[in-house]
Amino acid sequence: MTFPQADIEREFYKKGFLRVAGVDEVGRGALAGPVVAAAVILPMPLEFFENIGVRDSKLLSPSKRVALSDKLRSLLFSWSVGEATVSEINALNIRRATLLAMRRAVEGLAESPDVLLVDGREIVPDLVCKQEPFTGGDRRVLSIAAASIIAKVYRDNMMSELDKTYAGYGLAENKGYGTAQHRDGLLLQGVSSIHRTVFCKTFLEPFRQRAIFKKEVSPLSSDSDPLV
Repeated sequence: MTFPQADIEREFYKKGFLRVAGVDEVGRGALAGPVVAAAVILPMPLEFFENIGVRDSKLLSPSKRVALSDKLRSLLFSWSVGEATVSEINALNIRRATLLAMRRAVEGLAESPDVLLVDGREIVPDLVCKQEPFTGGDRRVLSIAAASIIAKVYRDNMMSELDKTYAGYGLAENKGYGTAQHRDGLLLQGVSSIHRTVFCKTFLEPFRQRAIFKKEVSPLSSDSDPLV
């Protein structure tokens, strides 16, 4: 398997830029929880980070992700995590909320970057640095892949903690994504305050008409909003 390389970073450093950052997000397609972004500036020598197994977080096992996230955070002088809350997602839409989380991550860096390498097709609004978007950047660009690992582990840990308060949705296992377990929890308990309302209603629409889900079921907590 081909690992992400630092060729793009090297090109910008050769042009005289001093701080090249990468940013990526996780949780964009989830039904529950925030969208989280991480930004990193990889220090020299870049070859070291090319050889420690950094790649798109989705291609790593959970244990490998955690180990790499710990190593990266211990070695990086400048890394940051930003979030957009469920309320912000519901109010803004997921696209704008994702860009907001990315901006917050970049603004949280210990040093402001000269160049920002962005996963996706869009640049991040309201930043003064030069930006370059890369479709599939987490599989191609080393800084973006490193950011994806930190963001993924951070959000996974958050969802596991939320599972202790919002039981019955399987959040520790599905991390807020639309699994069958999560679907069944929503149909039985309703939408909680950490759920993205528009996402959930769209996701559940094909199932709400089935006779098995016709009965009214009281939510388990006062902050639930039953959909059936």
